[in-house]
Amino acid sequence: MFPFASLLSLALASGALAQTYSATYLPSNVPKTTEEGQSGTNQCGTGSDQNSMCQNLYINSIDDFCLFAPPKPGADSTIGNTERIEVAWCIKPGYGTRLIPDGAITGAHFVQTPDYVQVTGVGDLTKLNIAESDVGQGGELDPHGADGNGNPIGGLVFSSAFGQLEQIHEWTNFMAADEFCIRACKDGPNAPALCQHIYDVMGCDWNMPGNYQPGSFDSCQGDTGEPMGVYGTSTFHQGQAVTPPAHDAPATSSCKPVSSIGNFAVTGTGSSAASVTGSSTASGASVTGTQRNSVSAAPSGSGTRSGTSSGTAAPTGAGSNGAASHLGGSAFGVMAAGVAVVFGAALVV
Repeated sequence: MFPFASLLSLALASGALAQTYSATYLPSNVPKTTEEGQSGTNQCGTGSDQNSMCQNLYINSIDDFCLFAPPKPGADSTIGNTERIEVAWCIKPGYGTRLIPDGAITGAHFVQTPDYVQVTGVGDLTKLNIAESDVGQGGELDPHGADGNGNPIGGLVFSSAFGQLEQIHEWTNFMAADEFCIRACKDGPNAPALCQHIYDVMGCDWNMPGNYQPGSFDSCQGDTGEPMGVYGTSTFHQGQAVTPPAHDAPATSSCKPVSSIGNFAVTGTGSSAASVTGSSTASGASVTGTQRNSVSAAPSGSGTRSGTSSGTAAPTGAGSNGAASHLGGSAFGVMAAGVAVVFGAALVV
């Protein structure tokens, strides 16, 4: 057996590599496109247009976030089929994007942690052109893709959640016709592990366990969760015979409920440390629910997503959207990386 001390040294050495990104932009200085073959644009202006091809996404707060979704409706507009050409749909106007129609999102839950911000929720996302057949796991978008150019190609994410507005280099966004989740990770050694992109057929519940309660909207503080797919010193890889359960949903606190979200305002209804219910913009119904913090083990090839899988190949790096990175130095991921190296496992980052 490989000595533990040597294993630890190898893991720490892997984590000591410098994390680099090929470019960092702001909306004010971004070029028209940031990747070859990009179908949309990153120079989006400040207007709102339901035919916009803007591929800049923002995640700032419960009333100010965006999602990637298809540019056109149709039976073939599953995320797996359209992942390379998705466009940004936003709650708030002013970014040059399409607006999420009022009532499309019937439950949304924003969580700010020390290392990432996340929104989980449900709704009728066929209003964002997602095919009604694309339910369940849906499909995944991220800044890597199979070729390092991102899904969508050239898609950028910005956030002011950690202070001033900045580009987020590591992020992951799952979309289905009835459910969504998005996480944007603060730049740092933990970011690649906490915004891992290789579990693209596993869906929201497994990748981002949390609150998916319909009929309510809130903003919470939260603990940083465990990185998806990492269990102690072992790392699960999609396609293995047995799929482990999802991690438990991290604890949240200081939750502030709002009555609804829409294109122009969110109305506050007080604050509470407990889960609350509220009225959605779609039906006005108050619905109670529970956090989704685990899924049953199942063969890992059972996801419904079709199309190019971003987990089938490691990003070759170096797209100008700045997504290229190395084995991260995460306190909870670096040991797993060392184990994978020692025993010859291919740890994809």
